[in-house]
Amino acid sequence: IPDKPKLVVGIVIDQMRYDYLYRYQANYSEGGFKRLIRDGFNCKNNQYHYATTNTGPGHTHVYSGSAPAMTGIVGNEWYDRQLGRAVYVAEDTTVKIVGEGSEKAGKMSPRNMHTSNICDQLKLSTEFRSKTIGVAIKDRGAIMPAGHSANAAYWFDATSGNWISSSYYMTELPQWVKDFNAQKLPKKYMEQGWQTLLPIEQYTQSEGDNQPYENYLAGEQKSTFPHELKQGNALLTSPFGNTLTKEFALATLRNESMGKGTETDFLAISFSSPDYIGHSFGTHAVEVQDNYLRLDLEIADLLNQLDTEIGKDNYLVFLSADHGVADIPAFLKKNKMQAGLFLGGELNKVASKAIENVFGAGKWILAEDNYQLYLNQALMTEKKVSIENIYGILKETMLTQEGVHGIANLHNIDATLLPTYYQNLLRNTYNPKRSGDLMIIPEPAWFAGYSTKGTTHGTMYAYDTHVPLLFYGWKIKAGETVEKTNICDIAPTIAQLLNILEPNACIGTPIKAIFKD
Repeated sequence: IPDKPKLVVGIVIDQMRYDYLYRYQANYSEGGFKRLIRDGFNCKNNQYHYATTNTGPGHTHVYSGSAPAMTGIVGNEWYDRQLGRAVYVAEDTTVKIVGEGSEKAGKMSPRNMHTSNICDQLKLSTEFRSKTIGVAIKDRGAIMPAGHSANAAYWFDATSGNWISSSYYMTELPQWVKDFNAQKLPKKYMEQGWQTLLPIEQYTQSEGDNQPYENYLAGEQKSTFPHELKQGNALLTSPFGNTLTKEFALATLRNESMGKGTETDFLAISFSSPDYIGHSFGTHAVEVQDNYLRLDLEIADLLNQLDTEIGKDNYLVFLSADHGVADIPAFLKKNKMQAGLFLGGELNKVASKAIENVFGAGKWILAEDNYQLYLNQALMTEKKVSIENIYGILKETMLTQEGVHGIANLHNIDATLLPTYYQNLLRNTYNPKRSGDLMIIPEPAWFAGYSTKGTTHGTMYAYDTHVPLLFYGWKIKAGETVEKTNICDIAPTIAQLLNILEPNACIGTPIKAIFKD
């Protein structure tokens, strides 16, 4: 085994709950997830260490080993008090699109992230000779993992059907990317439509295909197989989004000669389509099971190609997820389990009314995001009202609301009556510049949304925090641990394996079990 890997490949699956590794295992191939479990190291009790489990934060903290409190990546978006508006996690108004597509889709970079990540540290350790590239359908799934000093990040623009980047990284797309776009693969995939991989009666880990709480794909009037992929967005909500991502990742590997130089390179891949599919159809849908059976085959192909291109003992892989997902409340209720939904900004309205009843009319809440309320501090100063005053009112009000556990004062988390475990998740979430003032805590199996169909994530409960973590390849011995690991342990573990410094705001520790003989 060489003294360092030629290539590190990070795989983040967008919305993969831990139990999917095992629930669908009987139908997985030998070469995908099973290969990683059998021949790699499986951290079976791997958890998120903060409360806002969303895509932008997930990708950021897998690679930074830090927490929203330090990176500033507190959600997919947050309210900016100085700008007076919501800010998107990867937005950058100073850059422009590179490639053909929507101008807005290209105005992206990692500048909102306040810390370094493992790809940055690899660059620093080799005097920037290592090559680091991020690839994902979602911009935030490519940009946050690739880091500040990346050679490139590429993401997919659904309006044009092209892979694009931004002027943060380059002035023009490489010719190979233009050639890849010219193949028009999205159109070819869509023409095939989406049928089940196996006969539908074999999907025994899913409920019946026709459920009233499942969404339709764009352009369809039904939620059942076979699916016609009629509109551009429908491709993303199908397993072909994973196929497209894998093919582009392999094109990146070959055309950028990754793993062929004197230093270790890093290819960060994120599969975004499981998230689109999961949001639409829920956790017990045939569509979700079919997606994972097909994704398993894509991962098997990716590993086989790495064997051929890089050599079996020359690359290091880790696989995890940016968050889990809640069961659809209607599905749980049907099966006599407690669950519920806050529809259409309902909690914000209740909170606003309660404050106005005591302190008078006014825009007391400027914004609500990630279950957090951003209070109007100027109005509070004018009316001589403190955060504690408002917290006291809302604490009383929210306890009368079905599905609400309580409310936390993010300026004084220790005073919040929650188990210490959850207090620590809140503490790791709170960033003084970007977080709200108060945070509503829903009961388990409750969430906020705008539709009774489909599901989401974003809470601090096990279904959102427990995700897979597998290490495989260079210097990794087969094994497993049930000792708790955190998402923030991934980056320092990679740093330890590579003998480089961990990211600058890392709060995780290397996973000891991986290093035991």
